[in-house]
Amino acid sequence: MSHKAGFVNIIGNPNVGKSTLMNAFVGERLSIITSKAQTTRHRILGIVNGEDFQLVLSDTPGIIKPAYEMQESMMNFVKSAFEDADILIYMVEIGEQDLKDEAFFNKIIHAKIPVLLLLNKIDNSNQEQLEQQVSFWKEKVPNAEIFPISALQNFNVPEVFGRIIDLLPESPAYYPKDQLTDKPERFFVNETIREKILLNYSKEIPYAVEIVTEEFHEDEKIIRIRSVIMVERDTQKGIIIGHKGAALKKVGTDARADLEKFFGKQIHIELYVKVNKNWRSNANMLKRFGYNQ
Repeated sequence: MSHKAGFVNIIGNPNVGKSTLMNAFVGERLSIITSKAQTTRHRILGIVNGEDFQLVLSDTPGIIKPAYEMQESMMNFVKSAFEDADILIYMVEIGEQDLKDEAFFNKIIHAKIPVLLLLNKIDNSNQEQLEQQVSFWKEKVPNAEIFPISALQNFNVPEVFGRIIDLLPESPAYYPKDQLTDKPERFFVNETIREKILLNYSKEIPYAVEIVTEEFHEDEKIIRIRSVIMVERDTQKGIIIGHKGAALKKVGTDARADLEKFFGKQIHIELYVKVNKNWRSNANMLKRFGYNQ
């Protein structure tokens, strides 16, 4: 029996639902999802296995005009998504008109591989608006197959998945069939903590934060975790900790609940906050945190 396998890379503007779609395909919360822009900072692979196929999905940061070195690195992850894709998913939402970067858009319309344009969040539109948007994108990206979807409501998502399987090239599997992602456990600890900071703090705070998990000890029934929340300024450290440590405690409690579901074990988590001035523009720090690779 023949076997199909390939890389399916998801790109689009910030907040269009890329992570929601990836998690719907994979069936696990690999990518963090919040209503804030620039939630995804890295390129995260999610692997979906069937008896005769392996689908390697790639969730990428939303396309932006970089303002500092960390964002430059984020856009390099997007560029790499063009290089190894067998199928490209370009995701837009109802009402959207353009990518924020014309060079990326030109790569999409001149792609030599299949392009699926997913028009997301159609549950926020009416029939007339939907028809107008489909017509607009057909003209804008003539090389794409267009699918109106709602990633959140799982509308038309199985149909898109089926079409992807049809388009996959014949190939042996790239990863072991029991593997879910290319990222280690500590990565998901870091991302879960960062998600809780995105949800619990406002303004600049979430974007000035990076997480480093220094200890991850797994026993039969419990995982003991020690993580450091890195910020850029002393004032940010005070805000993260909060009055008598209440804000930091809430982050730990919320993260523990999600991590216990993810790992299926009891979690003991200790959180600390450290100041690392201007880490977002420091090449050595960015490399340490998994950027600039």
